[in-house]
Amino acid sequence: MNKKDRADFILKTLQELYPNPKPPLLHEDPFTLLIAVLLSAQTTDARVNLVTPALFKKAKTPQKMAKLTVAQILSFIKTCGLAPTKAKNIQKLSQILVEQHQGRVPQTFEELEALPGVGHKTASVVMSQIFNIPTFPVDTHIHRLAKRWKLSSGKSVEQTERDLKKVFPESTWHDVHLQIIYYGREHCSARGCNGTSCLICRPLNGRAQLKLQKPIEPIPKVK
Repeated sequence: MNKKDRADFILKTLQELYPNPKPPLLHEDPFTLLIAVLLSAQTTDARVNLVTPALFKKAKTPQKMAKLTVAQILSFIKTCGLAPTKAKNIQKLSQILVEQHQGRVPQTFEELEALPGVGHKTASVVMSQIFNIPTFPVDTHIHRLAKRWKLSSGKSVEQTERDLKKVFPESTWHDVHLQIIYYGREHCSARGCNGTSCLICRPLNGRAQLKLQKPIEPIPKVK
């Protein structure tokens, strides 16, 4: 298969497996999603979903979050990776939203990435899932699988994003980045597949062609 054929096969398989992928992080609005994605760095989505309900019950707006001390924020998120740094970033970020953005999450990459703790991937998730701007957030699963599936060289996350945007139609970006994440967790983990044994890797590597008998229900949102 050439790259286009591989991408077409992967997309078809993912759409059958996960026809309606839902964002895995619990959120109610742009601000709560921004905080949840920021917390998810070096932390599982499941862990983030365990800590954010209590945090958002205490402060689910920039105005209320900005009034909390760093120590108070840390008390809610201490089980997340890099919690002390994240607590500082959340407090400062909230202050900036109040002082510079009228308490609203900005809708441009430049403004989002200027916020403490917000990188390109976090900004991309917010732009895609909240503002419906075509973006292709690349996390560790996507970066790993893009290289395994020979859709990208895997030299950098930035290169992977550029390569995937070329092989998948823009209209699919919103769903396909979530579909790849779910597939990497369920079927093609770093240790669970050696690049030849899963539903997608086998056909891509010339093994027996596998046909899906029926769609598999998408992973439900963690409650």
